[in-house]
Amino acid sequence: MKTQGYVFKYPDNVDTDVIIPARYLNTSNAAELAKHCMEDIDASFVSKVHAGDVMVAGWNFGCGSSREHAPLVIKTCGTGCVIAKSFARIFYRNAINIGLPILECEAAAEEIGAGDQVAVDFDTGIISNLTTGKTYQAEPFPEFIQNIIQKGGLLASLKED
Repeated sequence: MKTQGYVFKYPDNVDTDVIIPARYLNTSNAAELAKHCMEDIDASFVSKVHAGDVMVAGWNFGCGSSREHAPLVIKTCGTGCVIAKSFARIFYRNAINIGLPILECEAAAEEIGAGDQVAVDFDTGIISNLTTGKTYQAEPFPEFIQNIIQKGGLLASLKED
């Protein structure tokens, strides 16, 4: 599985209330929620993001409350992957559960810039910055987790084919 797109860059400690502000959580409609993804930190994000684009962030991405809405709206916007120095543990687990590809790679998160074009190979964990020509090695998920992500999340992966 692969994705390729342009980078949106964010700092350390982006919490779930920034990813999807709590004031919008009066609906469970993912498409409606996605209209407000990142608006408190990057008001233009939803108007600029395209399928396959990549979020790159610092330490502790997705900290804060444990809501599953945060990775869901990122995925629903079409984001192909989130690369960070580290993820809050519950965000990490929720991302896998809803099928949002994420990778931890400190060097990539440090060096990749906003607007760079990157390609990510989830099978190998190789992140290629197509703008600079540099490559980075993240730890790929084991096959069973890749299967969960490819099928769209934990519940979808449990359904019989």
